[in-house]
Amino acid sequence: MPGGRLTQQERQQIALGLADDLAYAEIARRLERPTSTITREVMRNGGPLAYRADLAHRATEHRAHRRREATPKGREAPPQAHGRDAEAVRAYVEVFTTLLMRSGLPKMTSRVLAHLYTTDAGSLTASELVRHLQVSPASISKAVTLLENQGLIRRERDERRRERYVVDDDVWYDGMITAAKSHAQLAETARQGVGILGPDSPAAARLEGIARFVDFVGEGMIRAAEQAREVLYTRPDPSAAPPADSPAAPPADAAASPAEPPAETTASPAEPAR
Repeated sequence: MPGGRLTQQERQQIALGLADDLAYAEIARRLERPTSTITREVMRNGGPLAYRADLAHRATEHRAHRRREATPKGREAPPQAHGRDAEAVRAYVEVFTTLLMRSGLPKMTSRVLAHLYTTDAGSLTASELVRHLQVSPASISKAVTLLENQGLIRRERDERRRERYVVDDDVWYDGMITAAKSHAQLAETARQGVGILGPDSPAAARLEGIARFVDFVGEGMIRAAEQAREVLYTRPDPSAAPPADSPAAPPADAAASPAEPPAETTASPAEPAR
């Protein structure tokens, strides 16, 4: 299986494969590349609907040029914690950033949030963000203000009285509850229209259907969030993981475990929340 960077010809083959609705795994098989390489390439360059080979190739060259400028000659990059591959980490952060942008966040805000989530401490100072992202302090200030206003991060001071921006695990729970409340408001507004348009009219019937649907979705989101909240604070036990070469077969009574209801209710409600 070939290694190294993707060539322009390979990117053209990726674009053709996407146009033919091929799965990432099939494109990877044809190029004799890992599926993860194709996934990262597509997601960091606009996603499957917006991917263009020429733009992706220029963007990659531009990123490589910026990294060369940012690293003085003779100075090696510091070793990564936990034996991580620095290039793989950088590529993953770009994929994460792209997904956040597709959910509606601005680019710089997405970059800040992705870096906060992928740092072990779960927090960074403004100066650390400036150094990591190589942007101006004003850009960081604008991004963290937006994130704080949306409840996605919080500020706290460390022992040196420095202000740190922190990602809270509970933000996912809070986001689900907020989304559920917005569904409730939509249902209430739809039912107001039922009375105004006349309960026997087709328009009223349509609005009543919308109200029932979003009521059901919102209630399911709240129920699932409450049941699954503890998952945010439960860290997996590495010693309990099955060996890599053995299948991880679930226990026979897994279907009766308490973890089943959240999986059943979150599948469809999560989509409207974005």
